[in-house]
Amino acid sequence: MHILPAIDLQNGQVVRLYQGDYSQKTVYSADPCAVARGFAAAGARQLHVVDLDGAKDGSLANFETVAALAAQGGLAIEVGGGIRTGERVRRYLELGAARVILGTAAAQNPAFAREMAQQYGERIAVGVDARDGRVATHGWLETSALDGVAFCEQLAKAGVRTVIYTDISRDGAEQGTNLALYRRLTRIPGLRVIASGGVSSLAEIRALAGMGAWGAILGKALYTGRLDLAEALAAAQQPGSETAKG
Repeated sequence: MHILPAIDLQNGQVVRLYQGDYSQKTVYSADPCAVARGFAAAGARQLHVVDLDGAKDGSLANFETVAALAAQGGLAIEVGGGIRTGERVRRYLELGAARVILGTAAAQNPAFAREMAQQYGERIAVGVDARDGRVATHGWLETSALDGVAFCEQLAKAGVRTVIYTDISRDGAEQGTNLALYRRLTRIPGLRVIASGGVSSLAEIRALAGMGAWGAILGKALYTGRLDLAEALAAAQQPGSETAKG
């Protein structure tokens, strides 16, 4: 299983939000490139980057920062946040992103997600962020009527290969991830599932690997020191029991 340390960007800084609440923000670094170099030094090969400003208002506020991360090399970068047009998808891919994440655009216009998946294949992922089982949009500020699991099934049928699913209630809380949910998602045929939100123990990482998750995103648990990245990378290669609680 792949481990993707996360860098969330706001005003060019590395921050973490609590359950997506922009008013509950902690700034961890003013140098995202240095943070990425630290992840690479620990053995990471992939990086999950979110432009929080873009997710909220569709801007390109952190484009230059993402460009600097991509230019630095050493990590395959997936990037999301405010990517709502084909032109923006193209710009990020040309920038050097390995994978582009569609969020709000996919929820509001599934045909767009299908078109991008057909055009770019595995370089397109969809971020499905759910609050109480319903898909949230616009930087988690709005909640739609879409059922998260049913939406993932729809995406798989449309040709989307990779879904990054976040249970918002677990995000930033360091109280464990929703393993029961990921067991359901990993049973969807043809879908690569990346778990996001609340992953905070080596046992959870092993459980996710054991049930067949393609990847896991680590955020706050790395920044607070609850998880060591090198140990997490090792645990991802040691699948545990699919019956772990969570």
